[in-house]
Amino acid sequence: MEGEEIPQISLKISSVNGQLSDPAHWAVADVVNYFKATGFEEQANAFQDQEIDGKSLLLMTRNDVLTGLSIKLGPALKIYEYHVKPLQTQHLKSNVS
Repeated sequence: MEGEEIPQISLKISSVNGQLSDPAHWAVADVVNYFKATGFEEQANAFQDQEIDGKSLLLMTRNDVLTGLSIKLGPALKIYEYHVKPLQTQHLKSNVS
């Protein structure tokens, strides 16, 4: 999955040139909207319940997502591998450049 791009989704999160804004600036509501828009409507509530904002999202480990959010294993794995990890990678690349 390395090198995968974050899916283009319609969000209420500001974007620049079609790219999502830096997740480090997202509020809890932005994180929730992101996961709802990517098809994880039910699981998005876990991010709301745990008050995960963008900075917290970028600090999450695989274990945090799998065990700390109390969501089913299948969706948790997908959320981490296809969304959290790529967002973290994008954030790191954009701050190194």
